Amino acid sequence: MGDKTQLLGMAFATRYPWPTVMWGVFVATLLNHLFAVVIGSYITLFIPLQYVQIAAAASFILFGLWTIRGDELNGEDKPTHRSPFWTVTIAFFIAEMGDKTQLATIALAAQFNAIVPVWLGTTVGMMIANAIGILIGVVLGKKIPDRLVKWVAAIIFIFFGVFGLYEYLPHDMLTLPVAVGGLLVLVLAIILVAKMSNSKKLSNK
Repeated sequence: MGDKTQLLGMAFATRYPWPTVMWGVFVATLLNHLFAVVIGSYITLFIPLQYVQIAAAASFILFGLWTIRGDELNGEDKPTHRSPFWTVTIAFFIAEMGDKTQLATIALAAQFNAIVPVWLGTTVGMMIANAIGILIGVVLGKKIPDRLVKWVAAIIFIFFGVFGLYEYLPHDMLTLPVAVGGLLVLVLAIILVAKMSNSKKLSNK
C-alpha cells in the first residue's frame, strides 16, 4: 500500500481501461513474484534457516521505514508504442525489480520455506492493493489519504519485523536493556525517516 507499483497502477488507469491495467498488473506480479519466491526458498540451502528468519524479520522493519519514506515514479509510466496491456505488464515487472514488495516476497519465502503458498499470497495481496489504488483512486474519483495509507502499512511491516525478531533471536540475547535499547533505536529511526520524508515533500513543492 502506497508504494511505487500502486502509484503506477493509478497513473496507468488514467490513461488505459482499468481492466487492461489489472490484467497487466496480474501477469507482471505472477512472473515477478514467482522469481522472488524461488530465490527466497533456495536461500535456505546455503544459509541456516534461523539466520534467514532473523534477517527476514529485520528486513520487515527496514521495509516499514522504506514505506514511511515513500516512493515516487521516475518515468515508469511514460507513453510507449506498445499495446496498453504489454506497456502495463512490462512497466510493472521492471518497477517491481528491487522494489520492497519483491524483497518482502523473497523474505517471506525464505522465512516460511515455501514457494506456492507465498507466491499465491503475495500475488493476491498485490492485486488487492492495486485494485484499491485503481478503483478508489481513479474510477471513483476519490483521493486515497496517502499519509494514512503509508503509516498503516509501515506499522504492519514494523510489527511483524519486531515480532519475528522476538520469535527467532536466541532468548538469552533478549535481555531488558537490549530490548529497550532496540526499541529506542527503532523509534529514533522512525522519527528520522519521517522528518526526511517531510523535508523531501517540502523541497518538491
